[in-house]
Amino acid sequence: MKTRAAVAFEAKKPLEIVELDLEGPKAGEVLVEIMATGICHTDAYTLDGFDSEGIFPSVLGHEGAGVVREVGAGVTSVKPGDHVIPLYTPECRQCKGQPIFHYMGCSTFSNFTVLPEIAVAKIREDAPFQSSCYIGCGVTTGVGAVINTAKVQVGDNVVVFGLGGIGLNVIQGARLAGADKIIGVDINPAREEWGRKFGMTDFLNTKGMSREDTVAAIVQLTDGGADYTFDATGNTEVMRTALEACHRGWGTSIIIGVAEAGKEIATRPFQLVTGRNWRGTAFGGAKGRTDVPKIVDMYMTGKIEIDPMITHVMGLEDINKGFDLMHAGESIRSVVVF
Repeated sequence: MKTRAAVAFEAKKPLEIVELDLEGPKAGEVLVEIMATGICHTDAYTLDGFDSEGIFPSVLGHEGAGVVREVGAGVTSVKPGDHVIPLYTPECRQCKGQPIFHYMGCSTFSNFTVLPEIAVAKIREDAPFQSSCYIGCGVTTGVGAVINTAKVQVGDNVVVFGLGGIGLNVIQGARLAGADKIIGVDINPAREEWGRKFGMTDFLNTKGMSREDTVAAIVQLTDGGADYTFDATGNTEVMRTALEACHRGWGTSIIIGVAEAGKEIATRPFQLVTGRNWRGTAFGGAKGRTDVPKIVDMYMTGKIEIDPMITHVMGLEDINKGFDLMHAGESIRSVVVF
């Protein structure tokens, strides 16, 4: 069959809208018509040439929502007509004793895409595609980092570095968990208003501040250091700052942001032997097919918000504008609707 897609032919070049030939689903695979897809910083990371594993030409995109149109032999968990979210971290629910490799495995910048059955999460049909696609990455990653990875408790103090599409979801995850102080840190003062919309209690503009000054300010705000800090910037210097802003003895820093290929993180061992913890998280520690439908339910019942973060909606032909808005810091999340 034919599909219309935005193709990355090489790094650091705009995507080109072309018609592609697409094979139908083989055994264990599913053909999905993508109805909406978010444009994530990870897509830009690969397109900008920072991903050492990035391959071209390719159809990027991993934050989508759509409808199953056809299934291959042996597929039992979904059927044509089901609404689904593609998963870049599949959940096979079977232990085969060997690794299964796939690069993102979504390609949602295409009107149609074929995925393994284990890489689609069936969701309720009344969830709008334009909003639910965001759950395919940003929402689940941010909220899940708080709930699943950090396991923030009522009364904890939380600091979030970087108030973009991930950081704002960390904030609403912290609010959901009952955190006491929720401090947002960013160099863009316009992000203060955004943070407060989702539960932030304090804002720290660190533009021009040294690491030491930033840490000192957070220690003062939290009366000794944060219980949990989250890096949603991908900047390795910020990652160090986030760790050192944790409370001595038990503070934990969670790395969410993706750093450039080849970058390394560093700190003095003293920061760790005095009881701080450094952790990472992927997809918010969520099990795709099990947890994504639950997060869709949280959105549909009003426990979390998504719609305000969808700041720009466009057709596939304007997808490069979405990347421009992201780089300019003018969007929280742009969504392409097919």
